[in-house]
Amino acid sequence: MSLDADTTPQATEAASPPAGVPAPPDSAAPEPSGALPRVEMAVFADSEAFAECAAAAERDRRLRRMRMTLHRGGIDAAVEIYRKARTPSLVVVESQDDEERLFGELQRLSEVCLQSTRVIVVGRKNDIGLYRTLLEQGISEYLAMPVDTPTLIQAIGRLCQRDVARPAGKVCAFFAASGGAGSSTLAHNVAWSLANDHDCDAILIDLDLAFGTAGLDFDLPATDGLAEVLRDVERLDEVLLERMVAHRGDRLSILTPSLALAEHFEPRGSALDRLLELCRATAKMTILDLPHHWAPWVRHILIDADEIAVTAAPNLAGLRNFKSIAAQLAAARPNDRAARLLLNQVGLPKRPEIKPAEFAKAAGVEPDLALAFDAPLFGRASNDGRMIGEATARSPAMRAIARFAGRLVEEESEKRDRPAAGLARLFRRRARG
Repeated sequence: MSLDADTTPQATEAASPPAGVPAPPDSAAPEPSGALPRVEMAVFADSEAFAECAAAAERDRRLRRMRMTLHRGGIDAAVEIYRKARTPSLVVVESQDDEERLFGELQRLSEVCLQSTRVIVVGRKNDIGLYRTLLEQGISEYLAMPVDTPTLIQAIGRLCQRDVARPAGKVCAFFAASGGAGSSTLAHNVAWSLANDHDCDAILIDLDLAFGTAGLDFDLPATDGLAEVLRDVERLDEVLLERMVAHRGDRLSILTPSLALAEHFEPRGSALDRLLELCRATAKMTILDLPHHWAPWVRHILIDADEIAVTAAPNLAGLRNFKSIAAQLAAARPNDRAARLLLNQVGLPKRPEIKPAEFAKAAGVEPDLALAFDAPLFGRASNDGRMIGEATARSPAMRAIARFAGRLVEEESEKRDRPAAGLARLFRRRARG
């Protein structure tokens, strides 16, 4: 950290920027996907509210690798500690003082900080001139109060990902609320639609290691590639991953299990983390087809995924299980989007069912997808080793799946284009004015 000793409060009283002023350099940086790197970080809170915000961020899935220490006392406490200790890679400080005192405090902090230390300042003034001056003087990010947990996580993530040439992709895990709900079928068709309808580089991974159906649905032979990757993850890199996947067209890569029951094993969390880390760096979207098995490694993936799509049949078991799964995941992922609801097999003849509107009301969430039962369409495509978009692209089911896949891509693009939290959002608002 460096701060110009000649900086004065008057330098921050800048006029509103003229129309067309660009957003700050990193305001369009992507939100963090997956666990952030192992970085040592210290947070100095000057208020109870921000201390609670930082404590909640420390428990978030994306910060689980970071070593965070939380201190009380704001910038003055940081100065006292770092007079005698080495500063970590990232320091977050809160100040409730006015602008003049803030610059004085930061000047003292700069005298005890390493040049490589990045500093996030949380202050009470929401002013574009202050924001610009702080960044020009070496502060990495400024957030205006009040700051919530997602905003703090996003700011930390932007700093960690600032030097990454290519934005991290997104992982969407598909899970069934009950057996036979059709989660695998939807996962496979969504992956195909991402690649073919939306020109999105996608990876489909069938993690049902014993009974996965991706090979059947895409007419691919079972291979040892996935098992080899998960058993010897230290060897895994982009070259090995490319060699292990099968390709369906130019944009879809598929990793299928060996289905060898005699050699079945439970994958380790560290191996799955490495695989997903590489997938995020390789493709814009990774679709995970998970088995209907509430094992520790499955829960590990569900908690770490960026998006979760739970497929349910419109019956009592589907409703009960969806609510239970959604509640468990909401407790484990308090700062993430809730699990998406995909209703499948709506209108199955001679089966009592809950109407989609009643199901949504009871579940407390509107379905992102509600597919009517169409056994001839899905059965014919599966028997031919094709997706329903290859069998008949104009079917209502395929159009609905394509819309859902497009929503995943569009929402990710909106996140990448979103301005930074705090004062950065003023750039565009003032530019329009």
